[in-house]
This record gives sequence, structure tokens and C-alpha cells, in this order.
Amino acid sequence: MPTHEITAAAAGTWTLGDLTVNRLGFGAMRLTGSAAFDLGVPSDRDRSIGVLRRAVELGVNHIDTAGFYFSPLRSANELINRALAPYADDLVITTKVGPIRDAAGEWLGLARPDQLRGQVEENLRQLGRDHLDVVNLRTHGLDSVSEHFGALAELRDAGLIRHLGLSNVRVEHLAQARAIAPVVCVQNRYGHDTRNGDVVLRACGEQGVAFVPFFAITGNGREEGGVLADDRIATVARDRGVSAAQVRTAWTLSRGPHVLAIPGTGDPDHLAENVAAAALRLTDEELAFLE
Repeated sequence: MPTHEITAAAAGTWTLGDLTVNRLGFGAMRLTGSAAFDLGVPSDRDRSIGVLRRAVELGVNHIDTAGFYFSPLRSANELINRALAPYADDLVITTKVGPIRDAAGEWLGLARPDQLRGQVEENLRQLGRDHLDVVNLRTHGLDSVSEHFGALAELRDAGLIRHLGLSNVRVEHLAQARAIAPVVCVQNRYGHDTRNGDVVLRACGEQGVAFVPFFAITGNGREEGGVLADDRIATVARDRGVSAAQVRTAWTLSRGPHVLAIPGTGDPDHLAENVAAAALRLTDEELAFLE
């Protein structure tokens, strides 16, 4: 599949509250190392900065990040700040709060509601912003998100946050949050081989909420940092002359106009390939085959 002159705009757009983004975005997690939360060799700083700048040149105007995306010597937020500040008016940066991770990389659980302001302020500092475009509450093990989401809604009212979202949630969590404040997006694990999120995807579509899958390309192979092999994906990729990752991205975008893709990479060649997938449209026959 040719990659020249294809930009993220080829995927179409969606609106997060009052912020319009191209449906093909960029996930910043892998900028800090070779794999998720890698505490081994840090990424090449100059290359990571170059990838971010090239992503924006290719039309990416939605970047997903988090304060807990870091490895030794590298912070995704600070790389974004170094590469892209002063930020373009149309660039939307979505971040996440909730999980606590110490400087050594150990996970310490979920923040209390009264600790969320500190996490929001740390994201503001790292990104060099006076407000955050979108903040997702990343949950784990909560029966109710109401108290945590309510704390973020207060920060939204105070002007520190423009829009709110959720991550790693069930349908009932979406209802709990929407009873408190508008929800513009839900970010859950979802992909061709991890379809247990269909019910949340459908609920988001019915309610006009963006659904943003993570691990959509790597699937169950995410911990190894590779693209999971799948015979049907491979068949379509071979027939179309594209990569398996591009087919996975195109399949993700086909799930609904409210679905946003955020493939991430620290490799400039992979970046161009990911963005080119914005223009790949799978036929009805191919989609049926993949089902």
C-alpha cells in the first residue's frame, strides 16, 4: 500500500466534546522504550522527538499519553512537550490518571479521589499546559467510579480539564460517570482477537461517545511488543499488499464512526505505515472473512 501523501485525515473525523480530531491518532506509550512500561534500555530521545513531529506533519492531531508512561531517563509527556510545544491549536492531547507508579516503576495501586488533583497537576507540569484537553479516569477493580469521577468533574469545573473520559471500564461505569458529567471517550482494551469489549463499543456508539481501543494492533501479543499472528489477518494483508498491522487498524476503524485508533510506535517507518492505514478500507467480503 503506498504511503506517500496519505495523512491521518483519510480516516475521517470525530468530535470529543468541542474538539475535532482525526480518527487515526497516535499512542505515546512506546516512545519511552521498546515495550509497554519497559524498564530496560530507554528509547532514543532524538528519534522519539522526530517521530512525534513527523506524526503531526502527517495529520495526527490526537495524541494519547499518561503521566505513568515512563522508563529510565524517558517520560512520554516530557517528550511530547519537547517535541511539540508550543502546541498547535488543533492538537488534542488525551492523558490518563488513576494508577500510581513510583519512580522505580512499581505499581502501587489506584489513587484515592483526593489524590487525583496531584496527578492532574503533574500532567500539566510535564506537558507544559495550563489545562488538559481530555483526562481519562483509568480504573481497576472499582465497583463504582462515581467518587473518583466526581473528583475529576470538580477539576473540570475549576478549569484544569476541558473534557473527561474513562478507561478500562464496564457499561455500568459509563452510566455512573455520565450521571455526574459528560463523557467524551472510553478507552478499553479491544481488537480483532480481543472482542470482549463489544458491549461497551456498542453502548458508546449509541450514546455518541468515542470508543478508543488500546492494544488493538498488538492484541494478545502486546507484552512481547509484536503484532499477534492471525491467519485471516495475514491472508487479507497478503491479498491487499499491506501489512498485518494496517489490516488490524483498518478493521478497528471499521467498527463504527465513533471508533478512534491510536497505534503507537517509536519507529518512523512504522509511523508512516500506521498513518497510511487511515486510507485502507476493507470490503464487506473482507470484513465478513475476518469475522
